[in-house]
Parts: sequence; structure tokens; C-alpha cells
Amino acid sequence: MEESGLAYTWIQHLHSYLAYVALAILFLAVANAITGLISKRVFAMHKDFRISLFALILCHLQLLVGLGLYFLSPSGSSAIQEFGMGGLTSAARLLAVEHPAINILAIVFITIGWSRHKKFVEGDKKFKSIAIFYGIGLLLILSRIPWSQWFS
Repeated sequence: MEESGLAYTWIQHLHSYLAYVALAILFLAVANAITGLISKRVFAMHKDFRISLFALILCHLQLLVGLGLYFLSPSGSSAIQEFGMGGLTSAARLLAVEHPAINILAIVFITIGWSRHKKFVEGDKKFKSIAIFYGIGLLLILSRIPWSQWFS
């Protein structure tokens, strides 16, 4: 196997396995924010802050790995050309257009939630910002995962 093919395979595996970790931590951050909001808990720097920050970092890392995978993909440029001509199947369109675009939007929402939470002093406002924006990001990500590839 040539070197670029090996790099592509390695990045593809990293993107696949990192997705499980990033989704788990993102779900944990959303659940933590919702429970903190409902229980009117004080926003704790050692727990709540770190869970939210770790979710933000992992999601950004997953985005960077995904972008690297997208641009190293041997079929990426041909899929985009086919999409421009209207000949792309729905599965190929999901991977070439919808998955990257929606996930970038999801990361934007997560980043907005992180930035907004830093502006607040009250714990309920911090939890609310994280719950709403991280939650929207999580739903967007879940909506565009290529599930057929995950379970095959």
C-alpha cells in the first residue's frame, strides 16, 4: 500500500473511533448541563467546566480530523464533481456534502454555547447556554451520521 493510502486509512480509523468518544462526552456535557439546570446546582469549575471544555475540544478535534479525511479522500473530489452535475446518490451526497456541512454548523453551535457560558456568572445561565447550544449541536451531529457505515 502506498504511503498516502496508508495515511488515509489511518485518518479514517481515527475519525471513526474518535467519533464514539466525542459523541459520548458531548452527550455527557448536555446531560450534565440539563441536570445542573434542573437541580439549580452551582456551576463547578472542577466538574462542569471541565466536562464542557472537554466536549468542546473533542468536537473540534473530530472536526479537524474529519476535514483532513475529507481533503485526503481519494473519492472526495470526484464526488464533489458528480454532485455539481446532479449525479450523486443520496449516500454519496450524505458523505460529500451533508455530513461535513451540518457537522461544521454543529461545531459552530457548540462553540457559541461555550462562548456564551463564559459571559455569565450565574450557574443557571451557564447550564442553560451549554444545554441549549451543545444540545442543538448534538442533534445536528446525530442527524447526519452515516449510520449504515457505523453498523456495517
